[in-house]
Amino acid sequence: MPTTKHVTDLLHEQHQHINELFDRVLAAPNPARKQETFEELRRYLAVHETAEELVTHPIARAGVDGSTVVDDRVAEEDMLKGLLAELDDIEVEDAAFDQKLENLHVQVRQHIEYEEREEFPLLRNENDESMQVQMARAIEAVEQVAPTRPHPTLGSGATSQLMVGPLASVVDRTKDAIAKVLG
Repeated sequence: MPTTKHVTDLLHEQHQHINELFDRVLAAPNPARKQETFEELRRYLAVHETAEELVTHPIARAGVDGSTVVDDRVAEEDMLKGLLAELDDIEVEDAAFDQKLENLHVQVRQHIEYEEREEFPLLRNENDESMQVQMARAIEAVEQVAPTRPHPTLGSGATSQLMVGPLASVVDRTKDAIAKVLG
């Protein structure tokens, strides 16, 4: 059933879930559970950011001062993708994993704060209720097919996501299926 939420309400809920996932990874009782929860976090972040790049950023960019706000958020997202990709290459038992994860969490919390304070008002003030609900539905649609791993070399922005994102998504979702079968 399609959502009836406004896009900023949906994204705020997703931001809360992201913070909960970070806490769950850090509190995992054993390496296997930590790895599983980290993979869930990685997938969620990758999908969430792709949806924002394709749906909310282009719309917010059209608002007053939108380009500056969105450019800053995209720069943060590019940096976060790099940090997440680094973490993806480290074993959860590695001594550096928790430190890098905590650093990533600090950076993600700051990004969320800026996004909600600076970009969300552009989405709310520049779009009527119907458009805000349509954006939330578009977010949900993109999330069904978005890549599930960070691709820092892909870059941000709708053009690169639309051109290379579908192939990355197929590869990512194939890797996910294989990992699930092989345990």
